[in-house]
Parts: sequence; C-alpha cells; structure tokens
Amino acid sequence: MHFLTNIGLIHYLTAAAVLFGFGLFCIITRRHAVGILLGVELILNAAALNFVAFEHFVAGGITGQVFTVFIICLAASEAAIALAIVLQVFRTHKTIIADEIADMKN
Repeated sequence: MHFLTNIGLIHYLTAAAVLFGFGLFCIITRRHAVGILLGVELILNAAALNFVAFEHFVAGGITGQVFTVFIICLAASEAAIALAIVLQVFRTHKTIIADEIADMKN
C-alpha cells in the first residue's frame, strides 16, 4: 500500500481530465437530453475536483472549497431547471431525443 501514500496533484488532475473527457464524450454522443445533462454534470464535477486539488496542493486556504460549493449549487440548480425543461419538452413533443426536436415554437 505504499503507492497510496504518494498521491499528488498530477493524480487529481488526471482523474479530473478523465471525468472531463467522459463528460465531453457524453455530450457529443448522446441523443437523449438526460444523457447530455449527465455529461454537463461530469464536466462540472471535473472542474470542482480541479479547484479542490489546486487549493490543497498549490494555494492553501479555502478558496477552492468555496468555488466548489458554488459549483455544486450551480449543478443542482442546473439539474432541476434542465429536467423541468426536459419534462415540458416531452409533454409538448412526445420525445426527449435532441435530434428529433426540430421545432421549438409549438
């Protein structure tokens, strides 16, 4: 278990990059609106991980944690509002596939 004691900034940045990559992959490849929202959540979590890692290893203080709390609040509000929009779109268009929703005026 010696390798677990030497976890540094590069490990956190790698994990955040992987999260960001998965989020970007979800946004690009998913057709359902819920899958796209999941990708946005993964990208926000990657940003929060970067803030906390840089705060711990570089800056010190609590600035990274404060930004992370703001990101968590932003992600929660984004999820609530976006899911409400998705439900309304489903009621109107009977689908949540983003490619099939061509006319948003009806």
